[in-house]
Amino acid sequence: MRAHMMHAEIVSIGDELLKGQRVNTNAASIAAMLSLEGVPVRRITACSDREEEMQEVFSEALGRSELVLVTGGLGPTRDDRTRNAVLKLLNRGLTLDPGSLREVESRVFARGREMTELMRSQAMVVEGSLAIPNTKGTAAGMILNCGPRFSERHLVLMPGVPVEMQAMMEGTVLPWVRERSGTTIIHTPVKTIGVGEATLAEMIVSVEDALPEGTTVAYLPHGAGVDVMVSTIAEARERAEEDNAAVAGAISRLAAEFVYAVGNRSLEETILDMLRGQQETLAIAESCTGGLVASRITDVAGSSGVFTGGFVVYSNIAKEVQLGVSPGLLDAFGAVSQEVARAMALGCLRRSGATIAIATTGIAGPGGATPDKPVGMLALGLARRTAGSQGPHVESSVLYMHGDRHQNKLRFSQAALRMLWEALRRSGSSSE
Repeated sequence: MRAHMMHAEIVSIGDELLKGQRVNTNAASIAAMLSLEGVPVRRITACSDREEEMQEVFSEALGRSELVLVTGGLGPTRDDRTRNAVLKLLNRGLTLDPGSLREVESRVFARGREMTELMRSQAMVVEGSLAIPNTKGTAAGMILNCGPRFSERHLVLMPGVPVEMQAMMEGTVLPWVRERSGTTIIHTPVKTIGVGEATLAEMIVSVEDALPEGTTVAYLPHGAGVDVMVSTIAEARERAEEDNAAVAGAISRLAAEFVYAVGNRSLEETILDMLRGQQETLAIAESCTGGLVASRITDVAGSSGVFTGGFVVYSNIAKEVQLGVSPGLLDAFGAVSQEVARAMALGCLRRSGATIAIATTGIAGPGGATPDKPVGMLALGLARRTAGSQGPHVESSVLYMHGDRHQNKLRFSQAALRMLWEALRRSGSSSE
């Protein structure tokens, strides 16, 4: 019989977190890893470097949860405050861990340095703990049974350096958790674009009304669209996988017009796969997005197989010289117009040799607006080679965003990718 569900809490140590000087990425990473092992996280706490406050936070967390994972405060000199707080909380001493000492010695000698007492202290662990090897640094981590006072619950102590924490989680902590977790949790995002949260909820209401026991649906709107997260918890992995797949599949069918991926694939990855499948090549002409669309495409490994290149044409002169946009067209309609967006896409298509081109021109703000062209206006153009003697297919659209300059640029790039995805989806459907 499997054990009951284990619940966890995460405590991140560091005054810099409370001052806003550093983002608490460790907590998000740990929570994501635990979630995949079927261990829900009850609470995430940021705590100062003061030992008395750490003791209070640890004691409260152990009173609620079977597993408390701590990052930060392990290291040389003043940075060993977490370990000191635990010594006082549990009324224990320190002991030298031979395996950790060998790790420290190996790292120190490899750098041509001599061992010092400070370095040796990094291999000292709390009595009764399971030492966690630090393959990326010097300070050992620890898994501690906190004894009858805390109902035999466990503390996990890890450094705050992300690469060290990650290695400890993957190498020691997760296998340890896996042996004790009584449940399996499966998360599957159904990723959509071009549809609002409320409309999407209406489309899949029948699925939500008939969810299997242990399965929930959450809407995660963000700047790039809305993800529907399907989460299933069950004791048997087979059942969790079956129920989760059934619900994710039903949602993707009902919202097929807007779903670009089921799983963790990005929109960029999906688009590149579609380009390969349709034997197309892509080029991009950008004004208001300043190369952001091309950057997002080239963030994906292997994009060179279908992406030929891009043009960043911020000024009117650049649009004329690099893409052949007519000065008369720019004078008549202005740089931010469907007419210029179409001309940019056509010029990009012709001068790149690609089979499909996308173009962006807009007003990201805060300046540059006119009475009829507000901040947030975006004009998109798309040009695509066609078979036979016909000229390229060209289309364009105008959209309006509401945000600051950074937000608008991101949304502009997302809109361009959406236009490209929709064009590829249409051609893919017509060829089936």
